[in-house]
Amino acid sequence: MRRNPFFRRLGCAFAFFNLFGFALFFFFITWAANQLGLTNLPANLLHLLLPLGILLLVSITAMAILGVFGLRRVFTPLDDLLEAAGRVAEGDYEARVQEHGPKEVRSLARAFNDMAARLHRTDEQRRNLLADVTHELRTPLTVLQGNLEGMLDGVYPADETNLRALLDETNILSGLVDDLRTVALAESGALKLKKEPVDLPMLARDTLSAFQIQAEAAAVGLNIIAPEPFPRLEVDPWRIRQVLSNLVSNALRYSPAGSQVQIKLGLEPTQAIIEVIDEGPGIPIQDLPHVFERFYKSTDSGGMGLGLAIARHLVSAHGGTIEALSPASQGTCIRICLPLK
Repeated sequence: MRRNPFFRRLGCAFAFFNLFGFALFFFFITWAANQLGLTNLPANLLHLLLPLGILLLVSITAMAILGVFGLRRVFTPLDDLLEAAGRVAEGDYEARVQEHGPKEVRSLARAFNDMAARLHRTDEQRRNLLADVTHELRTPLTVLQGNLEGMLDGVYPADETNLRALLDETNILSGLVDDLRTVALAESGALKLKKEPVDLPMLARDTLSAFQIQAEAAAVGLNIIAPEPFPRLEVDPWRIRQVLSNLVSNALRYSPAGSQVQIKLGLEPTQAIIEVIDEGPGIPIQDLPHVFERFYKSTDSGGMGLGLAIARHLVSAHGGTIEALSPASQGTCIRICLPLK
């Protein structure tokens, strides 16, 4: 009853209406029995009974009128809600209802509107995902098809160079499929983490060492800053390394020769801080709010637009947060916060 005040009030009103109705019925039966001689009521009681009966009749009439208006106030928005629910069931996710009526009915309408809005967003994301996946798969598939047809027609020789190019395209397809699978698992909540105590500075050093050759070729320095001692974190080392690798790869892509890319680790009372900092041109202000969205790419991006989206999902799966900071023309800092416990 405590969780249903609306139905409690409705039940009380129904009980009072029945009580007054029973009282009016009792007075009417008593008056009719007296008129038929079945009972012999005193005259003074009869004179009192008649005004009380009239008063009860007026009260019941007023209650009935108020009840009709009250029920209309309840059932009109419920009718709108039923109609909107039918539209949603038919696939119209833009259906909304006006929030009016009693407090509980307004809450129900608000919850329905929120549900419809989430369904609309989910449907849009599904459509966008299909369009994005189709777009991203078209390029490598077109390259594969064109080269294979050229080899069959004798236009291109089936030598090591052309076959290696085709292998590179299949690697792109394989990487895209793996990224899509990771995003799908993360968004559905089915991503499994294998957590263990991890030495985060050591993990960061191993990540940077994997990019040493690429950094030397681009004349970019790699550096790590970490306080000593640094507590071990309960994380999935392979997933966190995947995040760091993606961020370092992006930083190297945009870093000019002679600049530095560094991973800076820090500690706060309840969380560990990881910052991947580069000295590149930075992220345009119009792109900054969208960099972690799936398939979002800036005009000069050469990737698939999935790396930062995957990083956001993996960090969120660890109970952490990730954000991009990019002062104008002063490089980019991707800041990750992971809980210590």
